[in-house]
This record gives sequence, C-alpha cells and structure tokens, in this order.
Amino acid sequence: MTTINLLIPYPPSVNTYWGFHGHRRFLTNKANQFKADVAHVVNKQPIHSLGLSRLEISITLYPIDKRVRDIDNSIKSCLDALVATKLFDDDSQVDVLLILRGEQRKGGQALVTITTLD
Repeated sequence: MTTINLLIPYPPSVNTYWGFHGHRRFLTNKANQFKADVAHVVNKQPIHSLGLSRLEISITLYPIDKRVRDIDNSIKSCLDALVATKLFDDDSQVDVLLILRGEQRKGGQALVTITTLD
C-alpha cells in the first residue's frame, strides 16, 4: 500500500473549468493555470507513478472565502489535473472518493490523500 499527500491550490469549479465556443469545448485559462500549479506540486515530490493501481482518494477542500460552494463541483477538475501529471493513469481507477469541507484558508487549498488499494 502506498499513500501520497499533496497540498494543492483550491480547484476551480467545473463551471469555470471548461469554456465553449459554438460546439467546441476547451479548457479555460483558469483550468490551464490550475493544471500547471498541480503539476508543479507533484513534480516537487519524490513520488513515482501509481500506474493502474486501484485508488482511494480523500480530498479536503479549504475554501478561499465564505461564499456558498457545492464541494462536488471542484472534484472533476482536481482529478483531471492529477491524471495530467501522470501520477495515475485515469480517474476511473478511483474506487473510493471522500470529499470533506475544511475551514476557510487565505488563498484556498486542497489536501489530497491518495492511497493504493492493491
């Protein structure tokens, strides 16, 4: 069993992650910046790819401010950014997903704990 802890920026809502131009869908600048920020955090860690392992992921979201937020709106962008770093191959590997709301933190953050199940 392997466990990885990452403290990443607060993930953007899926509502601001994708942009649309006609029928074309694209990642917004906010999404691209978030993916780059997550890659920077992952690349600073002495960790190896988890490959095709089955995963349990716990994400504690520490919001930027006191605005009302649906915590599920930030999860897809978080998982997509982690996959883009090649930390694991696909978010379909996640068998257990726990989402928690933490206290407000200046700038916002998310604590991601990834544990292999096999």
